[in-house]
Amino acid sequence: MADRLTHVDEHGDVRMVDVSAKPDTERVAVAEGFIAMHPDTLELICTGQAAKGDVLACARVAGVMACKKTSDLIPMCHPLNITKSKVECTPVREGGRVDGRVGVHVAVTTGVTGKTGIEMEALTGASVACLTIYDMCKAVDRGMEIMDVRLLRKEGGKSGLWVRG
Repeated sequence: MADRLTHVDEHGDVRMVDVSAKPDTERVAVAEGFIAMHPDTLELICTGQAAKGDVLACARVAGVMACKKTSDLIPMCHPLNITKSKVECTPVREGGRVDGRVGVHVAVTTGVTGKTGIEMEALTGASVACLTIYDMCKAVDRGMEIMDVRLLRKEGGKSGLWVRG
């Protein structure tokens, strides 16, 4: 673990980290999220019967758009020229998870060639994809829960490879 917070200066003030002296490297991050729901809600999604349209297609597009807008949402994030953003939404039926929850698993892979990492973009994409599913299905299931939003892998830059254990 790092020994200090990089977005806080010696006076305790927040700042955007100066990355101008860092070399450009290829960086990739993978994040995930899960939205748990009633099995009937998942069935509506999978059969294309949700009133607002193709829920998973909309969530994929929203996730990609969120990756591109991360620096507009997270104050100290650098704007990045993203080179890759892929959002996968996989239905999880009964028996598909150890905890027995039913819903949609979201996986986001982002890439950039630049001076700073792309983890926040992957995490934002996963969060917004889950939020989009919630928005499109809330009329039939307000009890949905967004959970397990987390970084799975990041590679590139000075710190190299990190994989969730």
